[in-house]
Amino acid sequence: MKTRRAVGVILLAAAAASLSSCAAMSVKPWDRDLLAQPKMRFQPLPMVHAVDNHIYFSKEGSMGGDDVSGGGCGCN
Repeated sequence: MKTRRAVGVILLAAAAASLSSCAAMSVKPWDRDLLAQPKMRFQPLPMVHAVDNHIYFSKEGSMGGDDVSGGGCGCN
């Protein structure tokens, strides 16, 4: 019974230590350029994202930093 309790206390202490160590992390100003790269964005389905971007920029008729802009009719 004592060994079971000791193992439980050790596991609880290890879990608390591992969870608390992540709380103090922050992004340094000199690391923000690495996290802002396009390859760091989360895109579960890249083709769906590309189609959504195409539709958005075709309907808006604006160029918002993506490939090219359309005329608003969606025919490009």
